[in-house]
Amino acid sequence: MSESQQTETLPASKNKTKLCAGKVADLRNVWQTLREEADRVAKDEPTLKHLVHDVILSRETLAAALGARLARRLAREDMPRVSMEPLLTGVFEAYPQIVHAASRDLLAMFERDPACFSPLEPLLFFKGFLALTTYRVAHQLWVDERRWLALYFQSVASEAFSVDIHPAARIGCGILLDHATSFVVGETAIIEDDVSILHEVTLGGTGKETGNRHPIIRSGVLLGAGAKILGRVEIGTGAKVGAGSVVLHDVAPHKTVAGVPAIVVGTSTEEMPAIEMNQHLDCCGHI
Repeated sequence: MSESQQTETLPASKNKTKLCAGKVADLRNVWQTLREEADRVAKDEPTLKHLVHDVILSRETLAAALGARLARRLAREDMPRVSMEPLLTGVFEAYPQIVHAASRDLLAMFERDPACFSPLEPLLFFKGFLALTTYRVAHQLWVDERRWLALYFQSVASEAFSVDIHPAARIGCGILLDHATSFVVGETAIIEDDVSILHEVTLGGTGKETGNRHPIIRSGVLLGAGAKILGRVEIGTGAKVGAGSVVLHDVAPHKTVAGVPAIVVGTSTEEMPAIEMNQHLDCCGHI
């Protein structure tokens, strides 16, 4: 991404945002791990041999594998796989930063989700990862002013995964999107690196005003299932939002909020709740 894509000049009370600014995943190690896991799956579960061969074992690069997997899930009558796969793979190959971002997302899901036993699982089966990777393609198309095609991929991803992310939204790397059903992100939302988000979360506006009208989610934030964050509010670094909460105002760094409307109920005991995945309210139970 260019610097103009990675940063936004915010009001004086806000800090400049940098996305995907941390460590770069070692793609060779990630790809080698995926191939080794796929080889084991092909031997242990012959029923899935065709799938893992098509997506992983017959591919030379992670870019090609991502293109193949998304095309299998998203292809339809108006854009069959024979047309969609080379388009997607071409985007991944032209913009390697998208592949790096996807690698960090894979590792985030493997490291933070106790139900995930291999980085191959998200690539094959987790719609949160697949929806997020589709968004990354759509976002690049949006930046490249191919906006009709970007909106097309937003639409087909919404139908396929029940996840609706506007392609103009800006999302960093190392994102855990767990379960993902009914995740909605508005046009001007920003999600920094290393954020964990459960299902049915909405990052929405508060009306029909234009301009910056959707939330900013800082790094290390943990958003509980069903949380609704509305308007141009900022969820500070390392904060936690309880399940089912409705957030209408800024949340200070490392604070835990819950309720409708959300209020501060504690201070996080972790520097990065998104990494630790500690879903306690820091006062009275689970978020």
